[in-house]
Amino acid sequence: MEIKEEGTSEEGQHFLSASQANDTDGTQFTSIQKSANEPQLEFTLACKDLVAPVRDRKLNTLVQISVIHPAEQSLTRYSSTEIVEGTRDPLFLTGVIFPSEYPIYEETKIKLTVYDVKDKSHDTVRTSVLSEHNKESPSEVGRSFLGYASFKVGELLKSKEQLLSLNLRTSDGGKVVGTIEVTVVKMGEIGDGEADHITTDVQGQKCALVYECTAPESVSGKDNLSFLNAVLKNPVCKLYRFPTSDNKWMQIREQMSESILSFHIPKELISLHIKEDLCRNQEIKELGELSPHWDNLRKNVLTHCDQMVNMYQDILTELSKETGSSFKSSSSKGDKTLEFVPVNLHLQRMHVHSPHLKDALYDVITVGAPAAHFQGFKNGGLRKLLHRFEAERRNTGYQFIYYSPENTAKAKEVLSSINQLQPLIATHADLLLNSASQRSPDSLKNSLKMLSEKTELFVHAFKDQLVRSALLALYTARPGGILKKPPSPKSSPEDSHSQDQPPPMRRQDSIPHHSDYDEEEWDRVWANVGKSLNCIIAMVDKLIERDGSSEGSGGDKDGEKDPALADSISSHPREDWYEQLHPLILTLKDCMGEVVSRAKQSMTFVLLQELAYSLPQCLMLTLRRDIVFSQALAGLVCGFIIKLHTSLHDPEFLQQLYTVGLIVQYEGLLSTYSDEIGMLEDMAVGISDLKKVAFKIIEAKSNDVLPVITGRRENYVVEVKLPATMFESLPLQIREGQLVHVYPVLFNVGINEQQTLAERFGDVSLQESINQENFELLKEYYTVFMEKMPPDYISQFQEQNDLKGLLENLHQNVQAKKRKNVEIMWLAATICRKLNGIRFTCCKSAKDRTSMSVTLEQCSILRDEHQLHKDFFIRALDCMRREGCRIENVLKNIKCRKYAFNMLQLMAFPKYYRPPEGTYGKADT
Repeated sequence: MEIKEEGTSEEGQHFLSASQANDTDGTQFTSIQKSANEPQLEFTLACKDLVAPVRDRKLNTLVQISVIHPAEQSLTRYSSTEIVEGTRDPLFLTGVIFPSEYPIYEETKIKLTVYDVKDKSHDTVRTSVLSEHNKESPSEVGRSFLGYASFKVGELLKSKEQLLSLNLRTSDGGKVVGTIEVTVVKMGEIGDGEADHITTDVQGQKCALVYECTAPESVSGKDNLSFLNAVLKNPVCKLYRFPTSDNKWMQIREQMSESILSFHIPKELISLHIKEDLCRNQEIKELGELSPHWDNLRKNVLTHCDQMVNMYQDILTELSKETGSSFKSSSSKGDKTLEFVPVNLHLQRMHVHSPHLKDALYDVITVGAPAAHFQGFKNGGLRKLLHRFEAERRNTGYQFIYYSPENTAKAKEVLSSINQLQPLIATHADLLLNSASQRSPDSLKNSLKMLSEKTELFVHAFKDQLVRSALLALYTARPGGILKKPPSPKSSPEDSHSQDQPPPMRRQDSIPHHSDYDEEEWDRVWANVGKSLNCIIAMVDKLIERDGSSEGSGGDKDGEKDPALADSISSHPREDWYEQLHPLILTLKDCMGEVVSRAKQSMTFVLLQELAYSLPQCLMLTLRRDIVFSQALAGLVCGFIIKLHTSLHDPEFLQQLYTVGLIVQYEGLLSTYSDEIGMLEDMAVGISDLKKVAFKIIEAKSNDVLPVITGRRENYVVEVKLPATMFESLPLQIREGQLVHVYPVLFNVGINEQQTLAERFGDVSLQESINQENFELLKEYYTVFMEKMPPDYISQFQEQNDLKGLLENLHQNVQAKKRKNVEIMWLAATICRKLNGIRFTCCKSAKDRTSMSVTLEQCSILRDEHQLHKDFFIRALDCMRREGCRIENVLKNIKCRKYAFNMLQLMAFPKYYRPPEGTYGKADT
């Protein structure tokens, strides 16, 4: 018989649609799908009167669930319950869930096998080999076979009260060794009074439940869920039931999904980088004639930059071959072709239905810390490398002109403004002429308003000393450029290194004046754009006034006071609107062209300085930063889309999006020791760089709903597409294109044995400074939130959440010199959730430490928000870690169901971050 492990079988990887109920030979099976996006089948298990193989032995039991598919008649292991200790009547808190994608029919047979686990550390139930007739070997190491039972799905669904009580039989099908009860669960359907008498000892006996009431509305609408399915892939689902403090039951659905954005976002971003770099390289080529020194530097820069573009194109080609991929395993984190792809990115979701509260969803994005693993950490990470690079540039001034990072960023911003605004202005100018030819006063006024706004933005972009000084620097770099005046007296001697050949190069803050260079000429050039706009405004006003309109255009009238304008406005017949405006529009475009030509060259010259200083180092730093940012952005976009979809019907949240922005909180579990210091340095910069990102929500015009990225390295806009019905439910401000800004914060606390070494013999200052800096950022967001959100919402908000107290507590913990102070992470996570933010949890590979953290967070939420019975906290934690989504995550990554910890390592872990016995051991990460 063919044996398939879940997660490696075809069924585990590519679920069939429930409507595909025909086998290839034409046999028909009966679908059991009830409603879209809901699991097809969920049930819980309990055993009674189990017979121990050895008299007086206390049983420690679990049930393995296997599926026999009717088409193949092969048996596939599907899941297991947790181990219940010391009872003959175990009630299992871990249920069984078949999601909507799983091919299960009424004819499908479920096999339940009960084992007695003698030694949890040697439990091999997941790796046992089944014999030909579905009989388990009776003497596996660490456990023994007790009995099995099987049933068809249709029998369960059609049974009275949807409950089956089955005899457990020995392997030869003879002796009865107890019974097993199978009870259908319908999430949210709790019958009257059935949970009033729960025994809440550590075993939690005698509580098989029947759920008969009508299900409430889903937490998210069906449209939302189906749309999310376009982004999320390959879900793994788990089901639990835990007692509350007042002896009722809560039900928990745990889900873990991949996202196709893992690959989609890096491909979008690399394409954008290639486009940006090709444009920059072309602009460097078009700088015009330069003196020999600068021309040689330019050639050298272009050679290296072209090589970088080729490298990015090769990476994009390789990534494009990964069609349909949505997951990069931790074992691939050092793969060069997958450098830009985030490691092990998943949505971890907990859906809670409790007797007292509405259904609730809790989401965390889990992902490997954004870091350049292939590049390595021998010289540290981005935080250290960028600081060192900038210090070296600042102290070397004889071959190039030093521009600060702020000025370099400003140059890129000016270039971006030019590229965005010039075509927009031309378009609006043409629309104005079109309105003139149609003699439509209202249309003319509207077109003028848009033209004025964009032109004023254009003019404002050049009101910067940087443009003026860079024009002078470029002038002196031309052939024959000679300085006839001494440096400004403000310059210090060390800033004024000079050589006879090549021409002297100066730091940007000490560029000398040139006697042959007219600095005021630039002011006249860009001021002409504004003057030509004023001519157009005045003419439009005059035309509308003559047409009998009583209203002015609302434009700037200052231009009418300029005598030069009076000449351009003479009496014309009423029908010549187009002819009267056309020459003024041409003048505007000509003035704008002259500004663009000069400004583009001067700003490109600034960028040339950055590249000229240290070509390989500068470009490798750019590559590293792009890699880390790509990983961070893929996770952020995934988190934003999920948060938007789950909160579409929350008006306060939507208002918060466009008035305040969105807080994004990252929990790091990296140590400040060895390579993980470099990872943390990379991660800190990558997350900080997310401040450059804004989201724009647009209406989807086709079935393609994947997000699109526009912009450049200093300023990205991610366009998120929503179907028309969902888009129309958004506030007007968002529908009109108002950008949603994000505020990323990172708090890191190392918890492993390497952190112990760092705290005792090393240095934890990196972690301390990151936590302090990000606390200040979080406090700033809180302040803006309190200022900008409506008073009635704030008052209601403060009654429910004492945010101020939580922030003060977090500040105290950030300041405290306390080892492995995980309180920092708990407080930061709580504040983030209360501020409607997006939560991330990261360690090196998002597999082991991350799994401990998210399961602890889930159980803490159940305790603090849903009244989980205190006696069941540890047991709930063990259930999730032993049989939940996170052990499946480990299997996906390393093909082994063992967290990569050993006993010695775990002794250094905080108590609640240690996995249950039998779930950890030596494993490749």
